[in-house]
Amino acid sequence: MSAQTVREQDRKRAEVCVECAACKRAREKQRGFWFWFVKLIEGGLCPYCKAYEKVYGRKAHEEGAGQ
Repeated sequence: MSAQTVREQDRKRAEVCVECAACKRAREKQRGFWFWFVKLIEGGLCPYCKAYEKVYGRKAHEEGAGQ
């Protein structure tokens, strides 16, 4: 398995996800509506959540990275 190259564009998009109110709430609380919502959209709909996963190596709803 080859490592993905993280571009500057990915880092900028990941920063948007770090500052996103919904994603931030999901990472902090780990339950509730925003947690469910972010889990639903992060894989296919949100380019910022995809970039977050690529840059930080974990899903946008998971605790830890980027905080």
